[in-house]
Amino acid sequence: MKAKILTLIVATASCLPSFAQEEWDLRKCIDYAIEHNLSIKQQEATRDQNTVELNTARWSRLPNLNGNVGQSFNFGRALQADNTYGNRNTQNTNFSLGTNVPLFTGLQIPNNIALCNLNLKAAIEDLNKAKEDISIQVTSSYLQVLFDKELAKIAHSQVELSREQLKLKTAFFENGKASEAEVYEAHSRVAQDEMSAVQADNNYRLALLDLSQLLELPTPDGFRIVSPKVDDNFNSLSLPEDIYADAVLTKPGIKAAQYRLQGASKNIRIAQSNWYPQLSFGAGLGTSYYKIAGEENVSFNSQWHQNFNKYFQFSLSIPLFNRFETRNRVKMARIQRTALSWKLEESKKLLFKEIQQAYYNAVAAESKFKSSRTATESAEASFRLMSEKYANGKATATEYNEMRTNWMKATSDMVQSKYDYLFRSKILDFYKGIPLTLE
Repeated sequence: MKAKILTLIVATASCLPSFAQEEWDLRKCIDYAIEHNLSIKQQEATRDQNTVELNTARWSRLPNLNGNVGQSFNFGRALQADNTYGNRNTQNTNFSLGTNVPLFTGLQIPNNIALCNLNLKAAIEDLNKAKEDISIQVTSSYLQVLFDKELAKIAHSQVELSREQLKLKTAFFENGKASEAEVYEAHSRVAQDEMSAVQADNNYRLALLDLSQLLELPTPDGFRIVSPKVDDNFNSLSLPEDIYADAVLTKPGIKAAQYRLQGASKNIRIAQSNWYPQLSFGAGLGTSYYKIAGEENVSFNSQWHQNFNKYFQFSLSIPLFNRFETRNRVKMARIQRTALSWKLEESKKLLFKEIQQAYYNAVAAESKFKSSRTATESAEASFRLMSEKYANGKATATEYNEMRTNWMKATSDMVQSKYDYLFRSKILDFYKGIPLTLE
């Protein structure tokens, strides 16, 4: 029985998700999100639909083939085999096989194929844009986890520092160098810092939960991410104009709009094809069997051969007047092309606006990070001096707590500005076509 239980435990452990056994870096998180995100799967379905539509358009050049079988029963007065009418019950069985080939459709078929091909390319770019969007979301969430993790470390270090101060104040109280009120004040500070640490840990767990949900993980249990070493010496930022010059040629949102604009021109050609004659070729063969009730009829095999017929035909349809339907379709297609051209220009302007905003946000974040780093160094030095004074009884608890609060705030601001600048700079690199990574 114990062996069975042990086997069951081992089998259950082997079925646990792999994310519970290793830490995830940013690249793995992005790849996993792209593979499992539901919005991306919907875009993949749209791409597959356009693939099928393109395949259908390409096969439209081929002839079709249809078989028909008909059986009719006539009662009362009807046409007989000798081409006279009489009151007879008759049966008629027909067999036919026919095909039709489009020879000229006003260039509708090649333009339709080109349109479907452009729609497929646009759908692929839409899919790529969805992948880019989820990559940016994962990066933002990933950096938020790192930020909350550092804040949790800072909070726990403050707890340790407060406990050391409590021990020191307790020793001073026992030696008569500190009052009981100071000891209670130290106890209170430890409790407050422990509460802050609990809140920081909870924020870290919530950030991990948000990231795991974004990745479509079944559970956040056991999910951990890599904490890369982030260099504080960041590279210089590229100008928005230089980034835009590269991005406008490669970003999938722009390329999708360009493909749709090209498709609008094909739509005009398709609408104009209805002004041209349509020529098709048809061919077929058939036979029939005729039976009159109450009379001796020729056998089925004989009638099969006697009634066998073949045909081929050319059909030319010339449009003369269709109540201005074609003219209005052409007008609508041209209006659509104009609208899509403006949409392309709007997409370009929006891209440049996003790059400009990302650049100025990065510049501001860089300046804030440099200032906060200097402020943190100063606040830390001031706190160390205040700690010595407080330990020697030359400073009050209020002065000590105020200085420590300033240091904690400066440290938190520096961590936040560091990750904010890192995210902004990565977004600028992403616009330049550099993959998102923290290596």
